[in-house]
Amino acid sequence: MIPIYWLIAFVALIGIEIATMALTTIWFAGGAVVAFLLALFDTSAELQLAAFVVTSFVLLFLTRPFASKYVNSHTVKTNAAGLIGKKARVTARIDNEQGTGSAVVDGQEWTARTEKSGVSYEIGTMVRIREIQGVKLIVEALQEEA
Repeated sequence: MIPIYWLIAFVALIGIEIATMALTTIWFAGGAVVAFLLALFDTSAELQLAAFVVTSFVLLFLTRPFASKYVNSHTVKTNAAGLIGKKARVTARIDNEQGTGSAVVDGQEWTARTEKSGVSYEIGTMVRIREIQGVKLIVEALQEEA
């Protein structure tokens, strides 16, 4: 392949990355650089394509977890994900066997269930939200209440 194609691909991939800032195409831009260098040495198109794919995926799998941890570390949780870890007050007895229970958090009432079967919480108990499954809060008693 002609080296200019890989250079165009590199510029386009970097442009997409700059526009999105989401770590989506930077790995493939690295693959395009390696393929560009191979094209300068007049290697076969198959070898260039193979180098592009292999380099891109090696960069993706080896560096993405590290980059994601530090690049998007200040992302603020929104919507329901922001409730995890918050305190809620039980407004209807939570009992997994009977399929009952609700709790109020931030002024909104949610259906609530316990983490473990056989455990129930009475009205007025303060609980901590452990996770959200669909539209149900999965809760546990606060330490001082346990």
